[in-house]
Amino acid sequence: MHERNLYVGLMSGTSLDGVDAVLVDLGAHPLQVLGAVHHPFDRSLRESLLALNVPGSNEVDRVARLGNELARRYATAVLEVLRHAGLGASAVMAVGCHGQTIRHRPDLGYTIQIGNPALLAELCGIRVVADLRSRDVAAGGQGAPLVPAFHAEVFAYRDEDRAVLNLGGIANLTSLPRRGGVSGFDCGPGNCLLDLWTLRHLGKPFDDGGQWAKGGRPIPDLLKRLLDEPYFHANPPKSTGRDLFNATWLDARLTPGYDPQAVQATLLELTARAIADSCVRHCGRIDRLIVCGGGAHNAPLLKRTAELLAPATVETSDHRGLDPQFVEAAAFAWFAKCTIEGKAIDLSAVTGSRGPRILGAVYPA
Repeated sequence: MHERNLYVGLMSGTSLDGVDAVLVDLGAHPLQVLGAVHHPFDRSLRESLLALNVPGSNEVDRVARLGNELARRYATAVLEVLRHAGLGASAVMAVGCHGQTIRHRPDLGYTIQIGNPALLAELCGIRVVADLRSRDVAAGGQGAPLVPAFHAEVFAYRDEDRAVLNLGGIANLTSLPRRGGVSGFDCGPGNCLLDLWTLRHLGKPFDDGGQWAKGGRPIPDLLKRLLDEPYFHANPPKSTGRDLFNATWLDARLTPGYDPQAVQATLLELTARAIADSCVRHCGRIDRLIVCGGGAHNAPLLKRTAELLAPATVETSDHRGLDPQFVEAAAFAWFAKCTIEGKAIDLSAVTGSRGPRILGAVYPA
């Protein structure tokens, strides 16, 4: 028997699909997931959060109000996952909350995640660890991606060259070679452009199972224009978000008259190509690509990625014991533990920061 070390991790990412909450026992080896819930965002909240990615009126008030609303939704998810596990707040060491990213501009020295962690701590009666990116930015880093440190903890294997692909709104890669250090970076759009185009033309928040894209054929000249984006050719460390890959970016590269389904197929090909090209350029030869995040359910995207990376094995993280939907939430439970224990994390090879730093701020219960 081991001594339980329970944390809750929260994630609401650039896909804007909702809140993931996961209860994990970090005293177990490997870690044990004791419960998980997903609370989807309604369309109104999704649109309000999306609007904060670009300049607009009365932003200070909107940020504050939406931060409070997120805190209430986070708290509901935390208390629900504890109720399902038959546990009270006192059983949990801390909640790790990434918050909702509304701007990510490390080039200008800032990254902003909202979610009012003080209110979250008050509502849950559990201390909260939040603001996990800003110290990395202050130390000269990109502030993202953070999860490669967690990927190394749970997915690295001494006899195999691996990479981990997190397919959220943005796709990020972690390189886990059998020899050598861990590295990672954002390789480009994951679900964000696919979701944007599906909402515009089908009125649905996402292309369920990638089936709409599967029925179309990529447009070669459009694909070339999309792949000409300088971000794809930049070397790590690098991170990105909706500040770059958004409707304005896409519309500037479209020509009137394109079939919408063919555009969706092109966006799927763009995502797969950006992932595969990044693997080849920056991860070297890999034996296995482990996929997590909401995009892990897009079978045509995974199939195309596997074709481009053959003979590497492409599989979802549930083959490694973690539901793809909840890997990032589990990561922020782990980050909370590191913060509480005063453990510095070295993300210099990932974000470009100046060395190990203790990340996050603690909000007592």
